[in-house]
Amino acid sequence: MDIQKGAVLTGKVTGITKFGAFVQLAPGKSGLVYISEIANTFVNNVSDFLTVGQEVKVKVISIDEQGRINLSIKQTLPRPEPQQKGPRPAGSRPSAQRQPEPYAAPEGPVDADFEDKLKRFMKDSEGRISDAMRQTERRNSKRRR
Repeated sequence: MDIQKGAVLTGKVTGITKFGAFVQLAPGKSGLVYISEIANTFVNNVSDFLTVGQEVKVKVISIDEQGRINLSIKQTLPRPEPQQKGPRPAGSRPSAQRQPEPYAAPEGPVDADFEDKLKRFMKDSEGRISDAMRQTERRNSKRRR
C-alpha cells in the first residue's frame, strides 16, 4: 500500500501513550496521531477519546525522511461551528489592571453658582489625586523591600 501526504485512510489503534496514539494503516505501516490532532476540543487524556483496537479514520499530515508517518484524526472531522461571543458579565474586564472610574459630578444644589461648583470640583479632584498618590507610594514601597 502506497501512503501519500493528504491521503485519508482507515486504521486501527495499536497503542496509546500520553502524547498520542499509534495507528496501524497497513501490515508493517503505522503512524502516530499526536494528542493535539485527536479532536477539535482540548484533549487532556488520550484514553478519553481512543481505545486500543478501535478503527479510526485518519489523514496523513506528513512523512519525514526516516519514514515516520504523522496522522490526524481532527482533520477528518467536520469543522465545529464558531461560538458566538455574548455580552460580558457585569464587572468582568479583559485586563487585570483596574481602570479609573469616570468622573461623576459632585452632588449639590442645582442653582449653585460657578465658583461653588469649581470649589467642589477642586476638592473632589484633590481627594482623588491624593488617593492615587498613596496607592502609588504603597506599590513603590513594596517593590523597594
